[in-house]
Amino acid sequence: MANPTESGGHRAAPVHTEPGQVPLLTALSALADPVRLELVRALAGSEEWTRSCGSFDVPVGKAALSHHFSVLRGAGLVEQRDQGPKRVNRLRREEFEARFPGLLALVLRADDPA
Repeated sequence: MANPTESGGHRAAPVHTEPGQVPLLTALSALADPVRLELVRALAGSEEWTRSCGSFDVPVGKAALSHHFSVLRGAGLVEQRDQGPKRVNRLRREEFEARFPGLLALVLRADDPA
């Protein structure tokens, strides 16, 4: 079990997957979900470490939101850390780009049906 002083409280610190260890299908699966895509797009438009998990306007409850962030961490897309009572996030843009060149740029583009 994690030391509470290391994780900022009673919960365990988040586990992160290095993007270099992520298979392509894992990355594509993480990005295929509309809620996760919205989270990634919102993080892409925000300063690093400024968005807490509860600051996203997505149509899911806390448990589902936690699951979505777990999937994004597992795909190497998101890094999280605890800041006091909040868990803040950053998009691992550079690391993910090094692993999958151009993929993140494609999914961050506005949907263009033309």
